[in-house]
Amino acid sequence: MTQKPLYRSLDANLALLEEMFGRSDDFYTKRLMLAGIPCAIVMFTGLSSPEKLCRMALDMLDRDPAMLGGGEGLCDYLLTQSRVPAEPDAVEDHTALVELLSNGLSVLLIDGVRRGVAFSTQEMPQRSISTPMSEGNLRGPQEAFTELLRNNISLLRRQFRTGTLVAEISTARTRAKTEYCLCYDSTLAPKETIDALRERLKRVEIPVLLDSAYFASFLKQDKLNLFPAAAYTERPATACARLCEGKAVVLVAGCPYALIVPSFFAEHFECLDDYASGAVFAGLIRILKYLAFLLAVFGPGLYVMAVAFAPEIIPIRLLTKLAQGEASTPLPPMLEMLCVTLLLEIVREAGLRAPQSISHTVSLVGALIIGETAVSAGIVSVPVLTMAAAATIATLAVPSLYEQSILFRFAVIVLAGCFGVPGLACAALTILAMACGSEPFGYDYLYPLMPPGRASVRDGFVRSIWSRLAKSGEVISRHEA
Repeated sequence: MTQKPLYRSLDANLALLEEMFGRSDDFYTKRLMLAGIPCAIVMFTGLSSPEKLCRMALDMLDRDPAMLGGGEGLCDYLLTQSRVPAEPDAVEDHTALVELLSNGLSVLLIDGVRRGVAFSTQEMPQRSISTPMSEGNLRGPQEAFTELLRNNISLLRRQFRTGTLVAEISTARTRAKTEYCLCYDSTLAPKETIDALRERLKRVEIPVLLDSAYFASFLKQDKLNLFPAAAYTERPATACARLCEGKAVVLVAGCPYALIVPSFFAEHFECLDDYASGAVFAGLIRILKYLAFLLAVFGPGLYVMAVAFAPEIIPIRLLTKLAQGEASTPLPPMLEMLCVTLLLEIVREAGLRAPQSISHTVSLVGALIIGETAVSAGIVSVPVLTMAAAATIATLAVPSLYEQSILFRFAVIVLAGCFGVPGLACAALTILAMACGSEPFGYDYLYPLMPPGRASVRDGFVRSIWSRLAKSGEVISRHEA
């Protein structure tokens, strides 16, 4: 919609709105007289409350002394002098009028004036603040973001109680005019990083914006790199921690997940419990997560390579068991592993998309029945099924890298099954090259893991005690970009 200014005639403005929204039953208009001047209130009843508007504004206007100066004087009085809680900026064009109405505000149109006065009378149905569903932690705040942008900003500001927190609300270039908010600490976040991120977000033009993840592909420098360009969280506490590191948080209206930029590989293995637990235990758990990621990606491929190309690396007793299992199945190890992995992914997807009342039954019973039946029929061997199940469970230890783990796993199985040791080495080098070649906004994606140094021990592969972490303080602007 073009920036078309409001008409001076009240009837003309109402006629235009009637043309746009007249067929919508939730569009509400009410003509009234204020200080002897014809006016009209416009709103959407599902987003705004007429009762709230009358109780808050119109009753107060009736008790105010008569305003002088005609329509312009009434508009100036409401914007600058009246006790009525009106928005500070006047509505001057039809695009702004439609956006404000869609955001749940009520607008007062005055005859003979090319400006409107907006009132904050939102009364939208909303989901209450609940506990996080996808980020399990035993300690720390148990609040999660919701779908309302202003609520999410308030949750973040309640955790980040400083005047340096900046929240820039903008409208995305979408047909739905979806709002998003760029949050950062003005003293910690590098200015060049924030400026670059702001410009990239402004250039994004997509038909619809339903999730903050839609922005991620536009932030990537290398589109073929499978590692994520940003991290996601539904916890305001996690977003607050990233703000303290000098990073930016992007919130999108209608999305309960925050986008964190820039993101590093090591952050996918961190959680709030790491910093609430002791340093030794937290370091052990973090190492286990790294091992789980390696098992999820390379475990099935390593099994296929060892059985098909390098059986001499397998102990004799274990090799005997594996040979007995493979002898009873008609498929070669690579196809067998691919089929079992695909089957487990289908079961997981079915359990995820099924109605919640039967999702657990579908995933659990489906995996047990199909696995037992396939083994009993001799279609797949027990060692293959065991390895595929272990890799699937290990994937859940690092849920934020689930997509990458699945894609890498299939690639490793195919390369290791076709070319053996060289194929497995090629897959590993390709994955490492992707990680090393990713530079989100000029920062090393593998920081602080590579190159190994004091930072990798302080808060990388393991974490140090809080007395040392508090002294150094991890801020991205303090290490070389």
